[in-house]
Amino acid sequence: MNSLIRSTARCLRSGAAVYPPRQADGRVWSASARFLCASAGLQKDLGEMVKKDKVVVFMKGTPAQPMCGFSNAVVQILRMHGVDDYAAYNVLEDSELREGVKTFSNWPTIPQVYFSGEFVGGCDILLQMHQNGDLVEELKKLGISSALLEAEKESK
Repeated sequence: MNSLIRSTARCLRSGAAVYPPRQADGRVWSASARFLCASAGLQKDLGEMVKKDKVVVFMKGTPAQPMCGFSNAVVQILRMHGVDDYAAYNVLEDSELREGVKTFSNWPTIPQVYFSGEFVGGCDILLQMHQNGDLVEELKKLGISSALLEAEKESK
């Protein structure tokens, strides 16, 4: 019990207080203060994680060993454009991260791609951007020259 009180105090001091909703009769739903604090802390951490690198991917597995076809497709698309320097987070290693990133982005599926802290989308969006050429332009805004542009220049 003392650890719950200490973690609640830390949570309140950090400004991560979250007020649980009230039922119609005025009673408060019971919720673990530790969970509420962890949830608020995770959202703050996710905000920092997506801003830390130009390209961030939350995926199942790792770039070297994707554990689902959609994550593999994102890795392959980035690889085709020569984007090798990006942060990748394996959501299979942390169920709290897996659910937290879905809440953070308000997007229900994994993988999730971020450019300079902004949510881009999942595999389907990245594939569409690749196919219509928007990905080349978005990478250029990040200061990343697409390898596909270089290959096109060499073939001329």
